[in-house]
This record gives sequence, structure tokens and C-alpha cells, in this order.
Amino acid sequence: MKKISDSNRFKRDFRRVEKRRLNLDKLAKIINLLAADQPLPPHCRPHKLVGEYMGQWECHIEPDWLLVYEMDEDTLYLVRTGSHADLFR
Repeated sequence: MKKISDSNRFKRDFRRVEKRRLNLDKLAKIINLLAADQPLPPHCRPHKLVGEYMGQWECHIEPDWLLVYEMDEDTLYLVRTGSHADLFR
């Protein structure tokens, strides 16, 4: 199991997601799968990003709720979470 490290930006994004009353259990399930090096469900569509987030990965929690993350051998870095509009303005 990888150690989980969340950025200050992720923490702010998480508070915004809480206010929107989104299902946080869905986010926790995806984070746990990533930390355990398990494959994500097909609806998550994980893929590498380019541009500002080059070298990082994105997956879908819901159709317009995303998780941006990075991984190395020991750590899962939670970078951002939110809607497309939140992350890609």
C-alpha cells in the first residue's frame, strides 16, 4: 500500500467538493484502489495529462468530477480534484 500525500491545493479542492455534497465515498474508493496499485474501473478512464499538468494522471470519479494525481514507487500524490471547469480554466 502506498503512502498518500495530499497537496494544499487538493485540500482546498476537497473542501469545495464537500460543499457541493458529492459522494465522498466514491473518491475514497478510487484513492484506495490507486494506493493499493489496483486497476481502476473502466468508467474512471485514467490517462496521462499534458500542458500544465504534464507528467500527472487524471481519472473520472463521476463524468464531471476528476482526480489529478501522481505516483511513484512508495507514494500516491493527490494533486487536484473537482470539475473540468475547476481544474482546466
